[in-house]
Amino acid sequence: MLRDSPARAGRCRVMAVEGRSGAGKTLLAGRIAAAAGCPLLHLDDLYPGWEGLAASVPLVRDWVLEPLVRGEDPCWRRYDWQRGAPGDWQRTPVEGLLLIEGCGSGAGELRPYLSLLAWVHAPEDLRAARLDARADAADYAPYRSLWARQEKAFYAVHRPAAHADLVIDNT
Repeated sequence: MLRDSPARAGRCRVMAVEGRSGAGKTLLAGRIAAAAGCPLLHLDDLYPGWEGLAASVPLVRDWVLEPLVRGEDPCWRRYDWQRGAPGDWQRTPVEGLLLIEGCGSGAGELRPYLSLLAWVHAPEDLRAARLDARADAADYAPYRSLWARQEKAFYAVHRPAAHADLVIDNT
């Protein structure tokens, strides 16, 4: 499906895998990227801290998508969660396909660059159980409600599920 979609970021086809925390985006995107043989960019690596969901959108546009339009590889700055500060610059070589995974990847200002937007859905109780089972659950727990509020506000404005090309029930 992705390979049949039009390239909208220069010659690159970009698929965003979007959904609430605990929906299963990371695992699904990893499987898709492995099957497609393409790089996968996790927005967890770009968010500028626990209050950075909305702030990540222009970073994705400027560091990842606009370079693809110009025929360049994305260069982006990894966020160092241990230090709570920006970390090293990264370069992601892209050969025509790129997956972007994370809350915010289906933002309105990013959609014109996307060849395919997938919304991953899971019920709230299942998402909560998955979040509790994560390896980083103890690190995430103090920020869980803060992040959930950002998601709610973000999705009320951007409505990625309503704009998705593909809705995946991940129960």
